[in-house]
This record gives sequence, C-alpha cells and structure tokens, in this order.
Amino acid sequence: MTGFARTEGRFDGKAPFAWAWEAKSVNGKNLDVRVRVPHGFDSVELPARQAAAEALSRGSLNLSLIVTSDTLSVGGGVDEAVLDALIDLARRKTSQYGTQVFGNCIELARLDGLMALAQGRPAPEILEADTIAARDLTVVAGLKTALGALRSARRQEGDRLAPVITGHLDIIAALCAEAGALAATQPEALKARLLQQVQELAGAVPALTADRLAQEAALLAVKSDIREELDRLAAHVGQARELLVKGEPCGRRLDFLSQEFNREANTLCSKSADVALTRIGMALKTTIDQFREQIQNIE
Repeated sequence: MTGFARTEGRFDGKAPFAWAWEAKSVNGKNLDVRVRVPHGFDSVELPARQAAAEALSRGSLNLSLIVTSDTLSVGGGVDEAVLDALIDLARRKTSQYGTQVFGNCIELARLDGLMALAQGRPAPEILEADTIAARDLTVVAGLKTALGALRSARRQEGDRLAPVITGHLDIIAALCAEAGALAATQPEALKARLLQQVQELAGAVPALTADRLAQEAALLAVKSDIREELDRLAAHVGQARELLVKGEPCGRRLDFLSQEFNREANTLCSKSADVALTRIGMALKTTIDQFREQIQNIE
C-alpha cells in the first residue's frame, strides 16, 4: 500500500495562488489519514478526509497542501507604513474592546494577515464566502486527482505483488498435499510407537492384549487425525485465490485468512506423530508468515 502522488494547479479568482497536493501512503491495518494545510485553509481539511475515505480503505495516508501566493515573497509589495498603521489599529481595538465583543471572541490580528492587507491582497479571514467556496472546490478537486494517481500507484504495486502472494498459496497447497499423503500412514506410526512404549514398560505394567493395543492405537489415531485441518487449509487457500482475482479491496479479509492458516498449521504440528509431518507443519508456518507479511501491502 505504499505510493506517492503530486498534483499542481492554480486558483485565479480573488487572491490568486498556486497550489500543490502531495499524497504519501504506507502500510496500515486501517485507514489513518493525516492532513496538513496552510493557515486559512482549515475548511479544506474535512473535505480532504472525506475524499481520502472514498478513494482508499486501508493504509497510513499523509496529505499535504502547499500554497504559494503570487505576492508571498518576504517584503515584496508590502507597504510598511500601512502595515505599521494596521498593527497599531489592531492593538488599539483589542485594548478598547477586550477579547469579547458581541459574544464572539476577537483575537489580535495575525501578522501574516496584516501583511496580506499591506500587500493589497485580502487575508483568508476576510475573504467572501463565495470566494472561499470556489477556492476550496478547486483545491479539493486537485486532491481527488492526486488520490486517483495514488490509487494507480498502489494498484501497480499490487499487480507486482500478486504473483508473489499466489506463489505462497501454491506452496501452502503443495505442503497440504504432502501432509495428506503422510496422514494416511499416521495410524500405523502411532500403533508402532505405542507398541514400542509398551515393550519398554513390559516389566513395570501388565502386558496389553492385541485387542487392547488396537483400541489404544485407534483412540490415539482419532485424536491425531489431521484431515480436518487439511480440509480447512484447502478451503482457506481457495477463498484467498477467489479474493485475489476479484479485483476488490481484500487486505483485511486476507489478513484474517492468514490468522486462520496459522491456527490450522499450529494444530497440525501439535497432532503430528511423525517427524516428516512435523517438518511439513513447520514449513507451512514459515510460508504462512511470509504470506502474512505480504498481505500487509494489500488494500
């Protein structure tokens, strides 16, 4: 789910400026959006979060809006006499009216806003509502373009990862087939082990009859039957393949399946009565861990 996109544009209405959006994403279990906007563009943050939620469903996303005003150069076009007068006026009015006027809090004017007035351009605080709406519409439209480019970048990454993830599923399926072949011999292995243990303890416990030995071996075979785990593993592999070919966001569901894979592999190892079967179980766990790591890159 990693990706980067940048879009640029201009707003040519009142108080024109150039803007640029940078969108960066990295892996994340859920969608976590962080938005950074310049002073005066706070009204853009909520629409930006909504656009991100519509475009993406998973990942840690950072959105940064960069704004460059046509008259933003330090000291460029600033009438210092006007600026001094505005600062003095702000101080006098704040002293005169205090911090509360008509129930609304009035803060001492920001220096960047006063400089904007001294440069002959309106500060964000005094822009008309229709100008702000037009400005925000332009900027958010640019963000949606950036998010579309980011989705394309993430999709390309997903296309490159698909063969890797499919390869992990192929290995899991092959290991399950090997385990299934060994499972057929597990009852005989359990019976042989039980017989060996009985013979080793022959001097300490009464001898077991052939029928009793068969009963004990059958009981152990039932407890050590791994066919149920293998069936569930096969079903999970099939479901994972279906999710990958649908072309829809499936990262969370695949993450859940990886947990189920691991659960079944653990049970298989605990039931194993054969060294070769235990080795297959450990190989399954290793492949499942690799599968889970790659799933974190899938939306």
